[in-house]
Amino acid sequence: MTETKTYSFFLGCVMPNRFPNVEASIRLVLPKLGIELEDIEGASCCPAPGVIRSFDEPTWLALASRNLALAEMAGHDIITGCNGCYGTFKETLLEIHEHPERLKEVQDYFKGLGIKFQGNVDAKHLIEVISDLGIEEIKKKVTKPLKGIRVGVHYGCHLLKPSKNRPWKQTQRHTFLDELVEVTGASSIKYKDKFLCCGAGGGVRGSQVAVSVDIAKEKLDNMIEAGVDCIVDVCSFCHLQFESSQVQLNKELGEQKYQIPVLYFTQLLGLSMGLDPANLGLDVHMINTQPLLDKILS
Repeated sequence: MTETKTYSFFLGCVMPNRFPNVEASIRLVLPKLGIELEDIEGASCCPAPGVIRSFDEPTWLALASRNLALAEMAGHDIITGCNGCYGTFKETLLEIHEHPERLKEVQDYFKGLGIKFQGNVDAKHLIEVISDLGIEEIKKKVTKPLKGIRVGVHYGCHLLKPSKNRPWKQTQRHTFLDELVEVTGASSIKYKDKFLCCGAGGGVRGSQVAVSVDIAKEKLDNMIEAGVDCIVDVCSFCHLQFESSQVQLNKELGEQKYQIPVLYFTQLLGLSMGLDPANLGLDVHMINTQPLLDKILS
């Protein structure tokens, strides 16, 4: 029997504002794996590591520390489903642990606010927590294997880098997400430049949209060439990039060339667990998921 553990759930900005369907799948699937989620009262933006930190590092550190402090005061480690938020929290913890004077700085900011923070909290990505359960434990939850489904796996940059501050084996060719995808019965398909950035991070999508979409196009073309049925990601911002870029590219082309459904990992896992596609939020995607569902259910 899976032991239940509770985490403070950090939603971030993109997920609740753009992808409540992804949030719904996380809230539905994780408790079935023994992972309980407790909402963080008063959480703010993480804030974004590639934007805010570049302009005002002390503010970035203080705001990130505040979110971590809310989890610490609740008595739980923090868990997130966004690679950027994950990067912010991991790097904040590294900063205050390696430079105690920075912890003192944020503690001074918190005086009079009723916020206590010692840095005695960890930051986890939800895929890290799922992975830690072990392949065999997750297999027990799979009741409807997704045989014949070809998946293009996308890890995302902040999930993996900098490697010295991430829990994964230090390699240029990670496989842990591919292995989790294949637990569902689906196949993780090799495709060119698999570890290329989605093109959204570091403020690129916000300031250089054409460049951002062009990077996404390269990945999408590579996945189309490999014959994938869907993309699976573990980051709400990467999710936004792949869905929005396909819509934009189709508009520019005047045809519907880009029609690869984009699923968050918990949506794929939920399908393999026999959960209702509507409850997993698969009926409200920008890219129609019905052809994929038809293939799964046929």
